[in-house]
Amino acid sequence: MRKTLITAVCLAAAGTLALAGPASAVTNTSDFTVTFPDKRPETTYYVANEAKLVNGRISATSHVSWQILDDQVVDLSKRFTSFVIITRLEGRPGKDSPDAIDATKTCDLTKLVNDHYTWFLDEPVSTCTVPSELYDGDVWWSSDSTVVYDVAGDGKGPVTKELKGSPLVHG
Repeated sequence: MRKTLITAVCLAAAGTLALAGPASAVTNTSDFTVTFPDKRPETTYYVANEAKLVNGRISATSHVSWQILDDQVVDLSKRFTSFVIITRLEGRPGKDSPDAIDATKTCDLTKLVNDHYTWFLDEPVSTCTVPSELYDGDVWWSSDSTVVYDVAGDGKGPVTKELKGSPLVHG
């Protein structure tokens, strides 16, 4: 038991986690700040990408939250013409092989981010979950995501943010 625990801790520290048991999850969080062209407050967006193994199935989830950087400003104006997250369940045949997309889901969060200047709730409305796939312990799995947003009124068009994927799941 102790050797298994030490191995799991070492693999987790290396960015890989061998999972055993009925339910396990690994997560990695990214953030990015959006500066608006007028008096709307600068806002930081956080995305936690999670790969989760439950009852022989693997899934990918991205949870989005955000916070204005100037807490003295409450601004309910429209910030985005679009704010979309694309969550992917990725697998690779070997640890150092390139990722292949096994499943994907696109979630439109435009209304939510425009209606709430700050959001730290962990609710389905701010979460994008890919349908689960049958788990294969020979594959190295991860959850990954991309956010594409278009700031209202800046004239620059869509911006794409590639975010950190979850640690690899294997075994």
